[in-house]
Amino acid sequence: MSDNRKSDALNYHSMGKPGKIAVVPTKPTNTQRDLSLAYSPGVAEPCLEIEKDPENAYKYTAKGNLVAVISNGTAVLGLGDIGALASKPVMEGKGLLFKIFADIDVFDIELDTKNVDEFINTVKALEPTFGGINLEDIKAPECFEIERRLKAEMNIPVMHDDQHGTAIISGAALINACELQGKDISQVKIVVNGAGAAAISCTGMYISVGATKENIVMLDSKGVIRRDRENLDPSKAEWATARDISALADAVKDADVFIGLSAADVLTPDMLNSMADNPIVLAMANPNPEIAYDTALATRQDLIMGTGRSDYPNQVNNVLGFPYIFRGALDVRSTTINEEMKIAAVHAIAELAKLPVPEVVVQAYNNHTLKFGKDYIIPKPNDPRLLPEVSAAVAKAAIETGVAKEIITDFEEYKNSLIKRIGKESTILRNLTQTAKSNPKRVVFAEGDRFEILRAAQIVKEEKIATPIILGKKSKIEQMIKDHMLDLDGVEIIDPFTEEETDRYKKFLDFVYTKRQRKGISVTDAKKLLKDRNYFGACMVEFGYADTMISGMTKNYSQAIRPALELIGSKDHQKVASMYMMLTEKGPIFLGDTTVNLNPSTEELVGITLQINETVKKFKIVPKIGMLSYSNFGSNKGETPAKVQKAVNYLHENHPAVIVDGDIQANFAVNKTKLETNFPFSKLSGTHANTLIFPNLESANISYKLLQELGNIEAVGPILIGLNKPIHLLQLDSSIREIVNMVTIAVIDAQQTN
Repeated sequence: MSDNRKSDALNYHSMGKPGKIAVVPTKPTNTQRDLSLAYSPGVAEPCLEIEKDPENAYKYTAKGNLVAVISNGTAVLGLGDIGALASKPVMEGKGLLFKIFADIDVFDIELDTKNVDEFINTVKALEPTFGGINLEDIKAPECFEIERRLKAEMNIPVMHDDQHGTAIISGAALINACELQGKDISQVKIVVNGAGAAAISCTGMYISVGATKENIVMLDSKGVIRRDRENLDPSKAEWATARDISALADAVKDADVFIGLSAADVLTPDMLNSMADNPIVLAMANPNPEIAYDTALATRQDLIMGTGRSDYPNQVNNVLGFPYIFRGALDVRSTTINEEMKIAAVHAIAELAKLPVPEVVVQAYNNHTLKFGKDYIIPKPNDPRLLPEVSAAVAKAAIETGVAKEIITDFEEYKNSLIKRIGKESTILRNLTQTAKSNPKRVVFAEGDRFEILRAAQIVKEEKIATPIILGKKSKIEQMIKDHMLDLDGVEIIDPFTEEETDRYKKFLDFVYTKRQRKGISVTDAKKLLKDRNYFGACMVEFGYADTMISGMTKNYSQAIRPALELIGSKDHQKVASMYMMLTEKGPIFLGDTTVNLNPSTEELVGITLQINETVKKFKIVPKIGMLSYSNFGSNKGETPAKVQKAVNYLHENHPAVIVDGDIQANFAVNKTKLETNFPFSKLSGTHANTLIFPNLESANISYKLLQELGNIEAVGPILIGLNKPIHLLQLDSSIREIVNMVTIAVIDAQQTN
């Protein structure tokens, strides 16, 4: 890891509140009465109800949605036995994944013991607190005994994800790969390279979904696990073979499937060539697989390959499974996670890959040919169907096998409730990042002499979001790169002051002079303008030397936007406007116009609304627009309500497909219950606005800045709308994260423009 990446990781975990998770109250706590209900004396009532019937704990406490992520730090990721305390960042991270993918709350618990009995007894004593136990990063063979005994002795779901997560996801991949390769899973010859917890669990799962034990060979660091080997661990002995082979090269000859849970580069091209026709390779060592992806595909054209990496097709990623397995188990209050529930998850994941790919996934990967086939044998991690489909399959299996205490009778309604619970829009920024990475664009940074800009440029380069181009004094920028130990090798640095003899400068000069000559600009003035990096950068975008531009960090907004307005101009004579995307707990809320138009007329307000409506659609979100004022449907008189009412009436008459209403106050617009109770006639009734149009710049600007500072809200913007070319501006003194977010938006805009 580079020094900057190491610094980023440490800063990420330490900034603000240390760590990645926190406890957040779910009930009001503002008044003395609230506190008396939350604690003494009111808290006695639920305590007594639980004493009468322990099942009431699920009614009056968070137990039913609370999972413990528990480790002793003996097998942490690729770090090995680093101890319980050092494992805590990983366990917090696992808790974060539970929350964002399945809305499951987590306490991470790190136990400072390697004694199996002590570990088991401690976890058992925690049963009253939790609805489920996720064991994590515990070394083999102890993990087998720990999980087996806890499952037998506890009355809540227990799963060691390191074992079963990979087994479930790779099991789905194997089923689909066999189908595509025309192989009968009961007949395929399988080589499993690796004999740790994950490998042993995977092998057991393959048997459960149809593979034949006699057709499986397993290897550990000493070679093929054979029956004649002395002192075999019982967990390995189960998979010992009687075949007279000892090395991986012998084992893979004529094999149909290679399963890698071991180390990088152990499978050679010659070994791969020795496998049967139409082979299947799931090389899951991280960060580098058992054979490099490009090498494997160059060696065998008839291959289906999966890895553990996100930058190649067919990523075997545990996040496809564990959040949804626990979600389904918790929702029916299952007493365990049994084999039938895991197999149900395997088949649900496998079947999802055969269905048409959702547009949000197609957009995120910029791949309209994405469909069931060699490069798509399991769903992508951002597929919104995983939560309802996998959770429902697990819940149904729990009910059918008699381990559920709650029975779901309407599974379609259950699936709908899951979709609403997590919100399809909650993953928007992750999906946008994936979309940008699918087709990176050239981004010119006009303010290249700021550290924040250079650091953001390195990040978008490393993450393959964009190809940066830096404007500024070359010697100064190179010194800053050296001083801050940034990795910007190969990045183009352009100093507009040294460009006068270049062909592109001459084109830029002619363009600027032609554009501005009737605005009182001489050739000399045009030369001066081109020394301004915002003008030079805008010309680069105009002439195709860059796809988009980022600026505005060091200038006020009116100065920063002027070059774009003067040189690039608006699209089809539209009104240029801006929009902020506010990432709230309820999903994204779009605000416009926040930075450009001072006091738009009714006609301009209509145009801005229509532009923002189309822009929000590009994020694959249906815009539901509330046009705001201090009035509710004419309850107050004045210039602002009248202007908004006229705009809404025009939109209703001339653009009936647009979901819009107003004039309306902000609190009613965003509160579904208040809106439906008080204004059931509204076109927004039954939902809430996710797009808010302000009547003037003053109200919009004040609102988004207050939300950004006082709310637990991340702001992405300002997103410029209506320019002929994709140019985007930053807030003054934007953070590195805000710059990266805006680059992501700019790249997507460029993808859709070019």
